[in-house]
Amino acid sequence: MSKPIEIEIVTLLEKGDKRAISLLYENYADALFGVISKVITDPEMAQDALQETFIKVWKKAKTYDPNKAKLFTWLYRIAYNTSIDKVRSSSNKTKKEVQIQDSNVYKLTSDGLNQDVMDIKKHLNTLDDKYQIVIQALFFEGMTQQEASDELEIPLGTIKSRLKIGLRELKKIYDPQ
Repeated sequence: MSKPIEIEIVTLLEKGDKRAISLLYENYADALFGVISKVITDPEMAQDALQETFIKVWKKAKTYDPNKAKLFTWLYRIAYNTSIDKVRSSSNKTKKEVQIQDSNVYKLTSDGLNQDVMDIKKHLNTLDDKYQIVIQALFFEGMTQQEASDELEIPLGTIKSRLKIGLRELKKIYDPQ
């Protein structure tokens, strides 16, 4: 069941009423800034990404479908993708090579995921720290396995093993047999 404020925001978004943006900002800016800050460590760049997120939300307001995702899930995806785009854009400007095609990080899509169990962060906290750190770096900070190995000063083989074990443990939570 959606909260009354979510229903009000969705109704205003559907009507194109600009009050929706104020309500979104009041109710979700801090949480979205937290999401963005996990990807972008520079506070100024993170603020820019937050503003871009709200612009995208306004422009895409008519595409939001409450039957496909909860409001926060939709906002989270926009914020997270905006953050990744901002990091990539910044990396490209500084001539740093982004290894997107060469990455052998597991490719996950949201198609097969149950939106009601998208509380991965909560369940991630139940894993041992060594698995949390690797999954956090690869999935929430957008690093390749090699970048995570370099940044965390952990051998590449260990990164791969910890990722595999961590994902297996998460799978047990979401798909108990």
